[in-house]
Amino acid sequence: MRKYITVYDKYIFTQVLTTTFVAILLFTIVWIAPEMLLTTIKKVLTGEFTPITGILVIVYELPKILGKAFPVGLLLGTLFTFDKLSKDSELTIFRAVGMSFKRILAPVLVLSFIVTYLCFLTYDSWIPYSCQKLREIKGSPHLTQYIYTKKDENNRPDMAVIVSKFYQNVMSDVIVIDFSKEVYDDLHGVSNILVGEVGTFGHDKNGKPCWKLSDVKSYDINADGIFEEIENYNNVEILNGQDAEDAYIIMQNSTKRDRDINNKDLKRYISLLKRENLDDTYRFMLNKYYQRYFHPFVCVLLAILGCLLGFSRPREQRLIGFTIAIGCIFVYYITLPFFDLLAEKGVFHPMITASLPPLGFLGAIIMFYKSKDL
Repeated sequence: MRKYITVYDKYIFTQVLTTTFVAILLFTIVWIAPEMLLTTIKKVLTGEFTPITGILVIVYELPKILGKAFPVGLLLGTLFTFDKLSKDSELTIFRAVGMSFKRILAPVLVLSFIVTYLCFLTYDSWIPYSCQKLREIKGSPHLTQYIYTKKDENNRPDMAVIVSKFYQNVMSDVIVIDFSKEVYDDLHGVSNILVGEVGTFGHDKNGKPCWKLSDVKSYDINADGIFEEIENYNNVEILNGQDAEDAYIIMQNSTKRDRDINNKDLKRYISLLKRENLDDTYRFMLNKYYQRYFHPFVCVLLAILGCLLGFSRPREQRLIGFTIAIGCIFVYYITLPFFDLLAEKGVFHPMITASLPPLGFLGAIIMFYKSKDL
């Protein structure tokens, strides 16, 4: 029976795993030390955080760092390992006994797919969970303005809901504008305005989602734009059913960064943005959603690139490979906001902007493979 896992596989896998772990650890320490650690220590010393809370803050900050540390650590880990194997002539021995480059690369690919899964899991679950915990610890509520526009079947505004401030399912200073059916020179008339001191999202007696306002003043407006009647109400239901739930989801996610949302909720949020014709936000979030899948795959590409950069001639300087590796990482992360902007403004489709960086690494791999003559 053929033995698929050889001593070589175990040796290379262990070596790359060790160096990758060290690289990830160093990257995390360097990233967390300058500002985050000092800020947390300062808050502990001033009594704003307890020592336990300070430790929890640092722990919950780690997933955001690991999302970037996994690809970088794998690149530097494979580069250092294969550079050392080259300098010690071990790669020359492997090639002399008939091992192809693909066979030499096999254990590295296995490790890279494991790291790819961890990277995907980090963005899908660990980072959103840690962000939620950090919000709970720091007590940073989402207080901001939100505007929801309900449109009719002709895509004309039917009602606008303006929320001055909100936290979770409680809103304050809510204004509801009911548009009239008459349109004059693209200007929509207003038939009624509701002003509520407090608004809540919940469910009615039938269990359907709804928005309710309390302490409401109602202003009826005639066709000339003059108040005809002002009435007071204790409670008014302004949105119900699917409209209420969709508006609530968009409102909650409007204050979050893409990293705060898991894949399932992000996909649903994107579909709602498309339905509401919020084009810029839709394209930006769709680009970020595609990046959730392309970014982990970069781990595999960087592992291969690190192996190629590690293949060096006996007298070739080690600094060259490391310089190229650092340059690739720098260019990758510094250009991501640029591609985000291109997607948001509709210059390119989000699928293109999300896939271009990995394709760039693939092109670099092909170029270095040919130059190494392997």
